[in-house]
Amino acid sequence: MIKSILVAVDGSENSKKALNYAIELAEKFDGRITLIHVYSTVVPFVPAANTLSSPAVSPAASGVLAAKISEEAKQRGKQILDEAEQTVKDRGISVGKVLSEGDAVREIVTEAQDGKFDLIVVGHRGLGKLRELVLGAVSEGVSHKAPCPVMIVK
Repeated sequence: MIKSILVAVDGSENSKKALNYAIELAEKFDGRITLIHVYSTVVPFVPAANTLSSPAVSPAASGVLAAKISEEAKQRGKQILDEAEQTVKDRGISVGKVLSEGDAVREIVTEAQDGKFDLIVVGHRGLGKLRELVLGAVSEGVSHKAPCPVMIVK
């Protein structure tokens, strides 16, 4: 029986498709959905034009920039979760939300283990090929490491 479903959302079209599949399953099995959004605040290091000189951005400015990027990513994650939550609520399904910072695969798998979910639903690809190359394929990583079945929606 599928009673508890963890759905990874990132705002992409495939993520929205995955959410719709999860909603249909929750309706069919009288289940509950928990939404998870994982944001990353990795700031790429860009060396100065002359690599023998000091960085182009001072350490203090770099810290401010990192904090700003982190806050923006967190706020965008909250917005994505709120929109997905409303979609689920509009269908009369019980819903919870998790906002997490870090590696998407690790955070999704940890949440699945801790919450003892029956199923994880993820979109096939998220926000872009470049991001996938940099971060690795989330859906593939989750499918290999998850403690429960994983549905990958195209």
